[in-house]
Amino acid sequence: MTTEDFTTEFSAKAADSGANATAAFASRVAASTGAAADTARVNLLATRAIKALNDLIIEERVTYDEYNALKAWLIRVGQDGEWPLFLDVFVEHSVEQVASDHREGSKGTIEGPYYVEGSPELPWDGTLPMRADEPGTPLLFQGTVKSTDGTALSNAKIELWHADDLGFYSQFAPGIPEWNLRGSFTTNEDGQFQITAIKPAPYMIPTDGACGQLIDAAGWHAWRPAHMHLKVSQPGYELLTTQLYFPGDPHNDDDIAGAVKPELMLDPQPRADGEGLEVTYDFLLDPAA
Repeated sequence: MTTEDFTTEFSAKAADSGANATAAFASRVAASTGAAADTARVNLLATRAIKALNDLIIEERVTYDEYNALKAWLIRVGQDGEWPLFLDVFVEHSVEQVASDHREGSKGTIEGPYYVEGSPELPWDGTLPMRADEPGTPLLFQGTVKSTDGTALSNAKIELWHADDLGFYSQFAPGIPEWNLRGSFTTNEDGQFQITAIKPAPYMIPTDGACGQLIDAAGWHAWRPAHMHLKVSQPGYELLTTQLYFPGDPHNDDDIAGAVKPELMLDPQPRADGEGLEVTYDFLLDPAA
């Protein structure tokens, strides 16, 4: 990367990233054929959420100054386009827990705000799209996709995306090629995959917008540990959405998004050829109900 590329990438703004995340989410929802919300469930959940907030106000004797500060902040979250970021960082991990607590296969975790559909389709032993001079430690990511009964799943789809060595995602920061470090791979006849990538960097979620304002006001940190995002799918099986983490990261134990699970920790080893690291991780998919 040139100095100009480096400077451009670091000029990423929370509002720009938030707007992209909001647009991507809105597009996916518009294309969804999911069932309409059940009126009774909306009534139940909305009533309980509003009551919980009002109970908190009374119990903590919230002042008008505090209320108006909250009101202004909520307006700014919308103006900055940061609702996807806020909800995915602070709420989604509980939704994911409810959605997957019945599964016997591999552990899932949050999708996060930076998923984009339609990444380039690549073979089982392909390489993530990346710049010719992509910074970072080369990483060979390999394993097998199986059913929970041990059957290898050929032609399973593995969508992989992650931040670059500077902690930025393509399509959410300037100066990065559109599909950089994003790809969709298909397992071979034995359910195997072998993907050439780089080791992603830990990063702070955007802090110059509304979410950063909350984090600063509450005295929290904004760090996410280094991780790879994945969606693993096969017709007839439940979609697995997950992240994989690297040992030794100082924020594995206090991830701002609360998404780290022990089962998702990798075990990187030096490659025999001396070209970076390699990790092996197998996925078990639950049959669809």
